[in-house]
Amino acid sequence: MNLTSITVRRLTLEMRTPFTTSFGTQTHRDLLIVEAHDDAGTVGYGECVAGAEPTYSEEATSTCEVALAEYILPRLQNADVNHPEDISRLLAPIKRNNMAKASIEGAVWDLWAKQQGISLAEALKGTKSRVDVGLSIGIKPTDAELIEAVGDAVNAGYRRIKIKIAPGRDLDMMRAVRREFPETPIMVDANSAYTLNDRDLFTALDDLDLMMIEQPLGHDDIVDHRHLQAAIRTPICLDESIHSVDDARKALELGSGKIINIKIGRVGGIAEALKIEKLCRNAGVDAWCGGMLETGIGRAHNVAIASLAGFTLPGDTAPSARYWHEDIISPEVTMNDGQIEVPTTPGLGYEVKTSMLEELTTRKFTVELS
Repeated sequence: MNLTSITVRRLTLEMRTPFTTSFGTQTHRDLLIVEAHDDAGTVGYGECVAGAEPTYSEEATSTCEVALAEYILPRLQNADVNHPEDISRLLAPIKRNNMAKASIEGAVWDLWAKQQGISLAEALKGTKSRVDVGLSIGIKPTDAELIEAVGDAVNAGYRRIKIKIAPGRDLDMMRAVRREFPETPIMVDANSAYTLNDRDLFTALDDLDLMMIEQPLGHDDIVDHRHLQAAIRTPICLDESIHSVDDARKALELGSGKIINIKIGRVGGIAEALKIEKLCRNAGVDAWCGGMLETGIGRAHNVAIASLAGFTLPGDTAPSARYWHEDIISPEVTMNDGQIEVPTTPGLGYEVKTSMLEELTTRKFTVELS
């Protein structure tokens, strides 16, 4: 496929508003943007979605930068890459480091689609022209602020509202929200903040008619989730526990949850995400595309993969303006009536603002592959 070099850029982008979860509060994104180059001057773009600290998973921006430079990119030098799926095969001997791997694979998928003259969604065999959009709302200091944020999201047309919860900001808060919005599709995301000792809390949440409870228990658990799912009516959605199609298969066989959140970075790239989508689609299990506070580059990848039939629920791919004063793509990702139009132009379907990217870059390195 004519892949000649990879460039990795590190940059910082200020968020429009702080975003709080059980892990902490983010005001900036410290991230990596990856470029895949060919000798014709075509560039494919990928994004490493790891956070500045290893709180969501074992990966962080700094560890991904080291992994890419010292272990991942050297394996691609003088290797035969004829299709983006070859990347996951070549990197398979390296355990985990999924977000670092996914950033390279994403850039190669974008480059390959551009070389073929097709959109990334078409390259992935997507079937939708528009994808439904949900919104993730971080933890707010007061119920009144949360209710206001939910009201704004409902008025904006989002088709599903996700609310972050943590011990001390959970049941009473959600009861207040549900009283104000009795019919709105709402889910909660616990980001692994609870244990089986909190079973009574989740039994009480059953009364709120939630779409799902996302990753209530341990980040690496599927066994305790099985016991919790058996005790409550509300579907459990697994996120942090799922790093591969095998993880998803085992969790579904155990009954550890009824919904799968598919994040490209968490599972190691698009190729693995496609396998999980197929598993869920064949099993009749709902799946959706989760977000990691991506820039427009990662957001465009999410839009493309969410166009596949197996993504049955609204994802977290909210418009660029929700998170950034100015995104690094043009046009920015926008929403109309709760949906994002899937681009049809080659690759991601958005132009990267290269001058802005260069201005934001604090350091970079390039590895020649052939």
